[in-house]
Amino acid sequence: MGYEISLLSAEKEADFSIHYLQELEVFGHKVYLTTTHVGLIIVSVVLIIFAVAVNIKVRKTKAADTPGMLQNIAELAVTTIDNMVGAIMGKEGKRFRNYICLLMIFLLFCNISGLFGLRPPTADYGVTFPLGVITFLLIHINGVRKNHVRHFTDLFRPSPILFPINLIGEVAVPLSLSLRLFGNILSGTVMMGLIYGLLSPPITTGIPAVLHIYFDVFSGCIQAYVFCMLTMVYISDKIGD
Repeated sequence: MGYEISLLSAEKEADFSIHYLQELEVFGHKVYLTTTHVGLIIVSVVLIIFAVAVNIKVRKTKAADTPGMLQNIAELAVTTIDNMVGAIMGKEGKRFRNYICLLMIFLLFCNISGLFGLRPPTADYGVTFPLGVITFLLIHINGVRKNHVRHFTDLFRPSPILFPINLIGEVAVPLSLSLRLFGNILSGTVMMGLIYGLLSPPITTGIPAVLHIYFDVFSGCIQAYVFCMLTMVYISDKIGD
């Protein structure tokens, strides 16, 4: 009996779900402020402040001046992502550099936000699915602009019999992208929530810190990279010669 009670109390302490923080009324409709919204707002504000600070720093820095740490970090991130886009997408990738750079940094910050006590926004399918839809739209809009009618007739190749399979493959792109990111980040959030709920306070200062390195830092970086990499590959497949 005592063992069952201890398990129930531990289960109650395990917290990895989305919480409703505030109920608002907008134009006569109820809108709920959740932990996902808070995480998105904080990540967005941090990125905006960082971008503004870097912009001010770059504008004030003269050609002969030695770049500071902030400028070096920004230049390293932009150069790395720019080279990655160029290597995968070639010359056609120039117009996608800003989007891929923003997507990579946004996903990275969202994925590692669990380190700072937030519930990662990407552990909510309401965040990852719109990102998958944006990629889906970019794929087909640029495919139509590049190939015109052939973009649609390719669905019947190499044989018209394969049209249903090709169509399912195209529709599955936003689902596979969004579910992969959502599932990996949510699994890490659930694992850390269970660990914090089951371990006693003295132990939670050691073991979870090590696990955060994998679930938040390593896995978060990998998933951000995979999402951006697949986005570039899918787009390149439609606009390539």
